[in-house]
Amino acid sequence: MTKDLIIVESPTKAKTISRFLGSKYRVESSFGHVRDLPKSKLGVDVEHDFEPKYIVPVKSKKTVTSLKKLAAKSNNIYFATDEDREGEAISWHLANLLETPKDKLKRIVFHEITEEAITEALAHPRELDTRLVDAQQARRILDRLVGYELSPLLWRKVAKGLSAGRVQSVAVRLIVEREREIKAFNAQEYWSIDASFAKDAAHPFQAKLAKRDGKSIDKLDITSKDAADAIVKDLDAATYTVSDVQKKEVKKNPYPPYTTSTLQQDANRKLGFSSRQTMVIAQQLYEGIELGDAGSVGLITYMRTDSFNLAEKFLGEVGSFIESSFGKEYHEPRKFHTKAKGAQEAHEAIRPTDPTRTPESMASHLDPSQKKVYELIWRRAVASQMAEARMDSTTVDVVNQKSPSGIIYTFRANGQVTKFDGYLKVATESVKESELPALAANDAVDLQSLTPLQHFTEPPARYSEAGLVKKLEEFGIGRPSTYAPTIATVIDRGYVERFERRLKPTDIAFIVNDLLVEHFPEIVDFQFTANMEQKFDDIAEGTTQWVPVIREFYTPFKEHLIMKEQTLSKQELTEQATEFKCEKCGKPMVIKYGRFGKFLACSGYPDCKNTKELNSDNSIADDKAPVEGVGEPCPTCGQGKLTLKRGRFGPFLGCDRYPDCKYIKNIEKTTGVKCPQCGVGDIIEKRSRYGKTFYACNKYPECKFALWSKPTGEKCPECGSLIVYGAKGTFRCSSKTCKYVKAAPEEPASPPELPTDDKDA
Repeated sequence: MTKDLIIVESPTKAKTISRFLGSKYRVESSFGHVRDLPKSKLGVDVEHDFEPKYIVPVKSKKTVTSLKKLAAKSNNIYFATDEDREGEAISWHLANLLETPKDKLKRIVFHEITEEAITEALAHPRELDTRLVDAQQARRILDRLVGYELSPLLWRKVAKGLSAGRVQSVAVRLIVEREREIKAFNAQEYWSIDASFAKDAAHPFQAKLAKRDGKSIDKLDITSKDAADAIVKDLDAATYTVSDVQKKEVKKNPYPPYTTSTLQQDANRKLGFSSRQTMVIAQQLYEGIELGDAGSVGLITYMRTDSFNLAEKFLGEVGSFIESSFGKEYHEPRKFHTKAKGAQEAHEAIRPTDPTRTPESMASHLDPSQKKVYELIWRRAVASQMAEARMDSTTVDVVNQKSPSGIIYTFRANGQVTKFDGYLKVATESVKESELPALAANDAVDLQSLTPLQHFTEPPARYSEAGLVKKLEEFGIGRPSTYAPTIATVIDRGYVERFERRLKPTDIAFIVNDLLVEHFPEIVDFQFTANMEQKFDDIAEGTTQWVPVIREFYTPFKEHLIMKEQTLSKQELTEQATEFKCEKCGKPMVIKYGRFGKFLACSGYPDCKNTKELNSDNSIADDKAPVEGVGEPCPTCGQGKLTLKRGRFGPFLGCDRYPDCKYIKNIEKTTGVKCPQCGVGDIIEKRSRYGKTFYACNKYPECKFALWSKPTGEKCPECGSLIVYGAKGTFRCSSKTCKYVKAAPEEPASPPELPTDDKDA
């Protein structure tokens, strides 16, 4: 019996869909894209309307051959790839390769992988939307032109291995500019004054100094200890009364269901997941999870979306679930409106396919990471259709009755108690409660303590992945499918590194960013990049043709590129004079910037190839410190000797016969802490495949002990596990079941003086 062929991108997706269909259909996977531009050359004919020269990669040839054979024996071919531009392009490429009559080709789309959604999609197929394909091609071709034409210039003028991109370079610019804000920041001292009052000793409450003679005290109004002490002294003999009590009901509404951007932001903030990690897990939940006898089931809707819309069917199902689980008073239907620029690609927000599949009921079928992401999505979507939370809020003002200066100081206390929890019953957020004692105007209260507190203004924080995604979305840069790969690219290319869960630019990022800002401003201009995204949207809507859009950009860009190739000097861009002299030839040493950062090199290169590693303050690293293994015979070739080299992640040992021999050995960065599990190995610093730092036993794989935070060497007084560095200046227990936390030792009152150009000062 001849079957209809359904082609999807993923084998997991194919398996899930197959479960819903009878013997009439055969479901196969294309394993992603089956055609692409070649990696070895530009692959775009700029002389003939930027015609792309697609090829079938080696890894896809076997798949294409198999699909062609199946297509030739099938009645109809249904392309069931994802419903966005990328999915439309995959279907278009397949259609061009399968050599099948057009009347047999059908396109189906769905937002969730459920039996009802698949059946509905098969009942209403459509033709391929060439407008979406053109929009995807325009983005792909423009990014190829920028990357393949601008990156070689960076190789020649800065360092080999660098790259530039229309979106990645804007992301790097944001991170570099934030780092410069941090370096330029000057902390300002300010003081606050906290008070503890009580009407009776059993019910104390806390308040903060808020007004002076009826005028609000701003954050930076009290700028010294003397000024704070003067206020405390002025209140030495004061008595206090309640001047005002304000009570009101405060309502708090739930957030809308997740979009791609907000899911990535929350997963980063609440779970510590990278954008790429979040999207990989969400893809698994979308394509299908094995639920025992039920087989493979898609648990969430499509995860690349910028829409807040929820299907009417889901609204009915979730309403019934809320009323039966919590009561009718908890159900409040809502519809949210999308505010993202250019939001149009997807039809629905990210939500569970079935609200009755609670995170608890799914726990046994999901690994820990999958459960955490599913729980975020489930709780956010269900909470969005629940009643508002209502809180009783109380504000109490306390004033002094007498002071030598005659000044009236107002201290303010705020209290909040939940009256009706509403959506908070399922939401992942919480509300801090603080109940004030029963107080009324003119009540006398006793002062228990008056405490001046010193503070300093803090510089803006480095971007977290969540913060960067939010900023890119605010500017209208990128789209749901681009956030995760953009961040992954700038890290993989060595422009950015993760440092304490934040994104920190490397030395080379400053050089490349400054070059692009000065000489190719259109590439890293926020407005230009956002406008280009809008043009892609216009192409997708059919109001603009893609070739004129590419030509409008490329013609002046190419002319500018040729001119800069002739005028830019690598020496001026990447060298900085120093006072150091080369001990080998006596010539001045200069700071150079390579792909892996800055280093010291002899200005007599290539006659003298002396180089030295630099510290962050531009002082020479201790290259005389002995490194185990230097000078030993290479264990691979036996002819060369091991020498100290430097790469993206720091120093390493390599054979001096490179490239004939490519042996390398990492140099362990020890923490000085013995492994508590095996008692033999040392805990050393390592990097994961995604560039994240972690700490593990150097006897791996015999011992698999690992930590995400650096150990201090101390042991927990409560459970005996290792103490690690925690957040906000704390030490904490490394055991997940132990809650021990203590403050880190305070810094010396007068820290040693640092060089003015020290990057960590």
